[in-house]
Amino acid sequence: MSVAHPIIGITGASGAGTSTALRVLLDITRDLNVEAAVIEGDAFHAYDREQLRIAIERARIRGENFSLFGPAGNLLERLEACLAEYGNAGTGKIRRYLHTQAEGDAVNQAPGTFTAWERLPKNSDLLIYEGLHGGHVGDDVDIQKHMDLLIGVTPVINLEWIQKIRRDTDERGHRPEDVMTTILRRMPDYVTYITPQFSRTDINFQRVPLVDTSNPFVVRDIPGPDESLVVAHFRPNGRIQVDVEALQAELPGAFVSHPHTLVIPGALISDAMLRILTPAVKALVTRIPKDPGVAT
Repeated sequence: MSVAHPIIGITGASGAGTSTALRVLLDITRDLNVEAAVIEGDAFHAYDREQLRIAIERARIRGENFSLFGPAGNLLERLEACLAEYGNAGTGKIRRYLHTQAEGDAVNQAPGTFTAWERLPKNSDLLIYEGLHGGHVGDDVDIQKHMDLLIGVTPVINLEWIQKIRRDTDERGHRPEDVMTTILRRMPDYVTYITPQFSRTDINFQRVPLVDTSNPFVVRDIPGPDESLVVAHFRPNGRIQVDVEALQAELPGAFVSHPHTLVIPGALISDAMLRILTPAVKALVTRIPKDPGVAT
């Protein structure tokens, strides 16, 4: 972890809602007049779209399990090196994965490809990582140790599937049956590599639907904010310290279900994240030395 160049991680699977947490964090940094650099976890996948299709087919023929949830599908060593470099010197090399045709057109590349590696913008005050592996701990790679703050975003599993199917079909042009196949293929790696990370986070935001999502492969409508609750669980002795009962009083309809757990109406999730995360980000920022040359 770093004092001069802190790193915040948002970890969660595709379609989980990590983008909401990212937007809130960027709002917080703007309000604090702090310059934030952002790393997208997709940039550290090992394969572009066509290479991934070939790798998946080879694994299928061999009877092997393979997905982007697991270490084999990612450049986790390179990600850790980037985080370590940022923590030490406030820099590092990143790239972008182009999901959609619009993203590809903007840089004259095909969707499903990567941009060239380039340096992070200079003079950022902190780094935000959003992706699958912010809390990953493996035999040779430890991503979690570089995080000064780690946030988990994880809907109940049926809702996560609904959101992924909807997004991948509407925004990325995939067929529903192909998204279903992907969900099933990734399940062993989800259990092995994704879910353990949520025991390492400082806080988890878990969205719970209040409408019937019993068959996520049929339901196409994502429950709206008024049709959801969000369970915010704070890790005891973690780096986010709040008065849960005081926070409850600030959020109409919220209630405490456990000494470390606050249940929040879905419509208030952005407000709740803002109230919860602002003090934690401010604490990181106040530690940053005024002289950028001060060692971490």
